[in-house]
Amino acid sequence: MADQEDNVTIPEFDSLLQMDPYLKPYEKDFKRRYELFHKQLLLLEDAEGGFDNFTRSYNSFGVQRLPDNSLFFKEWAPAAEALFLTGDFNGWDKFSHPYTKKEYGKWELTVPPKYDKSPAVEHNTKLKVVVHTKDGKRLYRISPWAKYVTKEDKYVIYDWIHWDPPLPYIHVHPRPKKPTSLRVYEAHVGIGSPEQKIASYTNFMLNVLPRIKDLGYNCIQLMAIMEHAYYASFGYQITSFFAASSRYGTPEELKKLIDVAHSMGIMVLLDVVHSHASMNTEDGLNQFDGSETCFFHAPPRGVHKMWGSRLFNYASWEVRRFLLSNLRWWMEEYRFDGFRFDGVTSMLYHHHGIGISFSGEYSEYFGLHVDEDSLVFLMLSNHILHTLYPDCITIAEDVSGMPALCRGVQEGGLGFDYRLAMAIPDKWIQILKELKDEDWNMGNIVHTLINRRYGEKSIAYAESHDQALVGDKTLAFWLMDKEMYTNMSSLTPMTPVIERGLQLHKMIRLLCHGLGGEGYLNFMGNEFGHPEWLDFPREGNGYSYQYARRQFNLVEMEHLRYRQLYAFDRDMNRTEDKYGWLASAPAQVSIAHEEDKIIVFDRANVLFIFNFHPTKSYQGYRVAVESPGKYKIKLDSDEAVYGGQGRLDHNTEFFSEPQPLHGRSNSMLVYIPCRTAIVLANEEINYCY
Repeated sequence: MADQEDNVTIPEFDSLLQMDPYLKPYEKDFKRRYELFHKQLLLLEDAEGGFDNFTRSYNSFGVQRLPDNSLFFKEWAPAAEALFLTGDFNGWDKFSHPYTKKEYGKWELTVPPKYDKSPAVEHNTKLKVVVHTKDGKRLYRISPWAKYVTKEDKYVIYDWIHWDPPLPYIHVHPRPKKPTSLRVYEAHVGIGSPEQKIASYTNFMLNVLPRIKDLGYNCIQLMAIMEHAYYASFGYQITSFFAASSRYGTPEELKKLIDVAHSMGIMVLLDVVHSHASMNTEDGLNQFDGSETCFFHAPPRGVHKMWGSRLFNYASWEVRRFLLSNLRWWMEEYRFDGFRFDGVTSMLYHHHGIGISFSGEYSEYFGLHVDEDSLVFLMLSNHILHTLYPDCITIAEDVSGMPALCRGVQEGGLGFDYRLAMAIPDKWIQILKELKDEDWNMGNIVHTLINRRYGEKSIAYAESHDQALVGDKTLAFWLMDKEMYTNMSSLTPMTPVIERGLQLHKMIRLLCHGLGGEGYLNFMGNEFGHPEWLDFPREGNGYSYQYARRQFNLVEMEHLRYRQLYAFDRDMNRTEDKYGWLASAPAQVSIAHEEDKIIVFDRANVLFIFNFHPTKSYQGYRVAVESPGKYKIKLDSDEAVYGGQGRLDHNTEFFSEPQPLHGRSNSMLVYIPCRTAIVLANEEINYCY
């Protein structure tokens, strides 16, 4: 194997080493990873005719309607002794429709049409797979490939529903092109209404999509779509991987939602959970054929001890078939535009990141603690997706900082487009919990925001759904929770708590937007400082929906200050859309002054100025700029429409002087009110990008 590794050629590996020479000692690791990946591609070509056929296995597994209206059923259950099909169509007879055993643990059954030539199993009727185990047990299971499952109110277990509508939804609008600047709205369909209930796909389409468009986001990251029996798991304990959650409506309604988003030029990403699966057996993947090892590693390796869930065996041919076909299914059937991969850190390492504090030392990313089966699966996923869908976007949720995670597979990387900058929201929570305003460290804040791997794109965010969950607090709550229920009305005098909260809420977001990455993310409702945490109905809260909703109605009330935060978020995105700083090279920081509490940086010929000082405003403060010319204010967090004091005159023109400062060729004098952020653009530059 060593000789083989030495002969491996990664097509563009030299570019990775040139970008990061510190990876040179790990060249053999990259070669081995690429060799394993390349070997899998060759095996797919030999055994399945290539990955195109392999990833369309949803067209042969589960249930398929044939041209003559016969129904063909196929399952993989290697440990089963026998399989039968039962359901409404045969009066729940447990033995009348046996599957035939085939090679490699496959089972097949063909059910002829009824006398009138219609399918024997009607659309929207119930089915079950009856599994007979070698030790004499009879198990009732849902097909892993089930495309729709539902639960009756009085029951706990989900039912497999045969979904074959007479008039399936046909997508009309083409997928949007991949945007140069990615602005992501992280959303959950079920909480997309002020009402205390589970909201629907149709509600989201009618009432939330227009808001997302108005706010200037060009991409939606939809959470909790893959079916999960336990609503309070936030969609992270998947039971049916091919089924869109029925609690929000039908598959056709989800398709229409995505189609309408596409008509608005908005991409839609699926929050895909391939890092683990629910422990459920009767309505999940666990022990589908009666064994512990059908889709998963045997315990203890096959159990995540913190999440209480099962872990896939990514080395298994049939597991790769299932998961890679799952990605293809969501892209083809629903026309999603890509994926945010959940739990990537857990996938990459045998220790799953449990009890590990990653320091950034490169030795942490190579060696026996790396799960190379999982790593190769991710390489295959990204290679296949980006080959079939050039505008596809993949985002990795990884806290470890794995090098080359967001470099192309042809370079020896894992092939993701972006990684989430997960250290940034943690830093803001730490600051708000532990420090007084006067003790904020500008250099430390800047370091956290710019500390990312060169040449690998990051998505910055001040807070995501993680910070919204009960047990934590949103930024708005950390800033203003004592007064959010009493003093958010503009009809009453502004209090010091609310004024501070509004200003810092805007400044923190803009700082992340401009400095923190090559993409930006916001969780639904946080753009206007949603006043409550997020807590799904469960036993511990009396199964209440009080906190499992987003109160968009607050934005509609003209006298409430939530409108002001909403307006700033909208105009922040629109300003970026005009000047394109997310699509440009990383920002160049010229000032991070501790005593003055000033941060200044330029990006895409746009100048960002932040004064975090709680009381000091600065008249005639000299700031550095590279491009000479006339500058004007394009965004101002202190504008009255955003809840500010309106201390800046937007007619003011700032002229650069050929006076070098902080490594820049030019500089100019500006007025910076306390707790204010401003964006200046050079009026003499054409900002087409």
